[in-house]
Amino acid sequence: MALKLLTSLPMYNFSRVPVSSKDPILLVTSRTRNGYLARPVQCMAANKVSTSPDILRRSANYQPSIWSHDYIESLRIEYVGETCTRQINVLKEQVRMMLHKVVNPLEQLELIEILQRLGISYHFEEEIKRILDGVYNNDHGGDTWKAENLYATALKFRLLRQHGYSDERGSFKACLCEDTKGMLSLYEASFFLIEGENILEEARDFSTKHLEEYVKQNKEKNLAAIVNHSLELPLHWRMLRLEARWFIDIYRHNQDVNPILLEFAELDFNIVQAAHQADLKQASTWWKSTGLAENLSFARDRVVENFFWTVGLIFQPQFGYCRRMFTKVFALITTIDDVYDMGYQCNGSTPRLYEDMFPYST
Repeated sequence: MALKLLTSLPMYNFSRVPVSSKDPILLVTSRTRNGYLARPVQCMAANKVSTSPDILRRSANYQPSIWSHDYIESLRIEYVGETCTRQINVLKEQVRMMLHKVVNPLEQLELIEILQRLGISYHFEEEIKRILDGVYNNDHGGDTWKAENLYATALKFRLLRQHGYSDERGSFKACLCEDTKGMLSLYEASFFLIEGENILEEARDFSTKHLEEYVKQNKEKNLAAIVNHSLELPLHWRMLRLEARWFIDIYRHNQDVNPILLEFAELDFNIVQAAHQADLKQASTWWKSTGLAENLSFARDRVVENFFWTVGLIFQPQFGYCRRMFTKVFALITTIDDVYDMGYQCNGSTPRLYEDMFPYST
């Protein structure tokens, strides 16, 4: 099959004809239905392109990077060493004990939700899986702990769907619109719908309307801030590290704040950020050593932004090598993209190089 496809394409042979060095030409021989056709084609040599006064490099006028290499190197990396490691391990064990002690399903789900939004749930993947397995199995066994509780039902659905469990679809009651936490949980859960779940699309529209009304009334400042934050962009679409930084400040002002969780989240965020700063320094040093930013002035110098993408993909501190490699790949792809986008401009028009040189013969 592949050979048949190849034989249907035009064949080209290239041979040089004797011409002067000032006007290099290639003789292109193409196979047509009636035989072979030879025609001269102008060769766009690199030295001629670079010296011709009529050919200019286009420019998108990209602004220079605001993150200089010297500034990145001057960043002070704190929260490293045995002291921080010992302190974070003590707090981790205390939180792990919380996960083992909580037995009420709703309290278990609320604790998992807090850990995720604080950005520290990656420390307890095994414990979280054990809890979700229990909630999933008990619910299918006839447990009624979430009966007539919109908040519990929506929270359970979202966490199970988020972690890959196939939770059953249900329905919602409009009479529960006074439950703001339930409406917010339903709104966030609606973004985990799959094709054909029309009930969740209706739930999203329904919950959005009532949450917007709640924000206008602004009854409870802290909850209103969370609702407004979710309406701007749902949790499922947000970058985890930015969300963790924002939620730490919100959680600090909660009436039911857990000081151990708050201390753990703050210390862990600083430790992870220190790992990211170290990765960024190495990436910046590599980028400077390539010389691409200095020699290709038309291309984007965006190594920090490329590194930031990797943090959105995988932020855990143990994956520093992965982040550094991804940053290099993204930086090179960005440069190659600009090389092609900012092609050569001949007398005000951009040539269609391949099409003009090798049109399809019939």
